[in-house]
Amino acid sequence: MKQLEVTIMGQSYILGCPEGGERALLEAVGNVDQEMCAIRDAGKVRARERIAVLAALNLAYVQAERPMAANDSAATGNVDIDALVTRIDEALGHDGQLL
Repeated sequence: MKQLEVTIMGQSYILGCPEGGERALLEAVGNVDQEMCAIRDAGKVRARERIAVLAALNLAYVQAERPMAANDSAATGNVDIDALVTRIDEALGHDGQLL
């Protein structure tokens, strides 16, 4: 298995990658980096862990909604960040740690 060094939101990671999967992995890394940076830049969330969870939820939601019509806001990636922040707050609880 090949290893690739990638950067997500300014932090380097070494990821394992099957031969021939480099392009798909780099595309996924780009999507995660873009999503995390957008959430960080919106200024509503500061903690890296919370940003990562929100980005994962957002990307998973967009993926789950893909078969829907192209004009649907979820299919185009326009997800309500405030609603996701509320969902992550509920999941993390009062102390900011995963339950």
